Amino acid sequence: MRTDEQPRTRWVDPSLFQSHARPDLRLGGRNHRVDAGTATGDRIAVQHAVRTSTAEYTLLLNAPEWLGRRGVGEALRDAVAELRAIDLTYGPTRPESLVSRLRRGEISPESYPPLADLVDRCAAMRAATDGWFDAWAVPGGFDPGGLLGGWAVEQAAARLRAAGVHDYAVLTGADLVVRGHAPHGGPWRVAVHHPTDRRRAPVVLEMTAGAVGTSGVTGRQGHVVDPHTGEPADQLVAATVIGPDLSVADAYATALYAAGPAGLAWFRDGSDYRALSAHRR
Repeated sequence: MRTDEQPRTRWVDPSLFQSHARPDLRLGGRNHRVDAGTATGDRIAVQHAVRTSTAEYTLLLNAPEWLGRRGVGEALRDAVAELRAIDLTYGPTRPESLVSRLRRGEISPESYPPLADLVDRCAAMRAATDGWFDAWAVPGGFDPGGLLGGWAVEQAAARLRAAGVHDYAVLTGADLVVRGHAPHGGPWRVAVHHPTDRRRAPVVLEMTAGAVGTSGVTGRQGHVVDPHTGEPADQLVAATVIGPDLSVADAYATALYAAGPAGLAWFRDGSDYRALSAHRR
């Protein structure tokens, strides 16, 4: 991991946010809001939403003016195309996707380098979480769904950087990746709300690089199973993890949701990832 990819995040007292400094992004609960404002100086601000068969994404670009509106549009189209291509190519619910073909034994991971990368990431997260994230412990065989959405966002973000856009946020549900600065010129201000209790003050982050991954944000039960027993996980109502890469943060959040408080041990000893919250049910 390159140094410039490490998360730059600080916690902020939410009482500091008045009308002139409200959060740009709100995560958690049942509503996720975006309010990044307008661009300042020589910048072009763009907000775009896209839906695939499995997820909805919001892309917020704070692009340099020299890139021009045509260049920004091309960067946006390239990122959206990447999200759609990953949904079509790897979606576990699609019978002809590479993941489905792998499950049926028609191909091996080595047949397609990106598929091999996806499988390797799942294996690495199974090891890192003592088996609490296990893409193979699901009915029907291999299912990378616990980190596929984060992986897709990271691939789309890489497309934006390749096109010259280095200030952006990409959200899907209660997950996000941010880099650089928001349109107002400062760090991205992210308020992470409690998933069910709106009376609690949110945790507010200021971020210029990094990711937030959440599992269980809607408070519904049964969507994550204990891979050791096959029974629905029921200790937590939600788990949120921050770190450099969304696919890893997503997998950690899924595993933490399944394992409960015992999973907090994974984030010691100088880990690049940190459990932001683990709300008991």
